[in-house]
Amino acid sequence: QVQLVESGGGLVQAGESLRLTCAASGTIFSIFAVGWYRQAPGKQRESVATITSVGSTNYADSVKGRFTISRDNAKNTVYLQMNSLKPEDTAVYYCNGFLSNTKYNYWGQGTQVTVSS
Repeated sequence: QVQLVESGGGLVQAGESLRLTCAASGTIFSIFAVGWYRQAPGKQRESVATITSVGSTNYADSVKGRFTISRDNAKNTVYLQMNSLKPEDTAVYYCNGFLSNTKYNYWGQGTQVTVSS
């Protein structure tokens, strides 16, 4: 059974940093593309950053230059380093692992990030 578990969320002040972790079990995570998404209250879930199995990355314009996605395949883990956090970054952050053009698509339970001004 595939499980994704996010951790690292919390309450920080504007300008501070957090590192989110997505730890996978039950699969060879290295072959999956992984995305971080977020959902703020009353808003739709949006993509924040993605990383392919070979390490290519893509970011939402709102986080470019502030967030960095990376992966450690030996640890079956993907990270999201978030710097210079803003109040508008406040949301529940979710990890999504998927294999393109297949049925294999998994989500974690989410971790809350709250940025105070």
